[in-house]
Amino acid sequence: MEKKRKTRLGRVLSSKMDKTVLVEVEIRRRHPRYKRVVSYRAKFKAHDEDNTCGVGDLVRIVETRPLSKEKRWRVTEIIVKAEVIEVKPVEIE
Repeated sequence: MEKKRKTRLGRVLSSKMDKTVLVEVEIRRRHPRYKRVVSYRAKFKAHDEDNTCGVGDLVRIVETRPLSKEKRWRVTEIIVKAEVIEVKPVEIE
C-alpha cells in the first residue's frame, strides 16, 4: 500500500540556488477558540530539476525523501508563470 504524499500550493520567493527554489506556502485556518480565519506562512526549499521556476511563479510541491540537509520537497508543476516586466534603459543626458 502506497502512502499518500503531502502536496502544497505556493509562490516562489527565490530561485537563485542551483536546482532549488524557496517556496512560501500560506495556510488559512479557523482559530479553534476565536473562530477567526488566521493565515500562517511556511517556507520550504524544493527541488527544481530543470531550473524552470522563476520568482513569483505559483507552483505545486510534493513531499519526497530527504534530498539535502533542508530539502524535502519537489516541484511537480508550475501552475501560473509570473509575468516578467522588461524595462528599457533610459539614455542619460
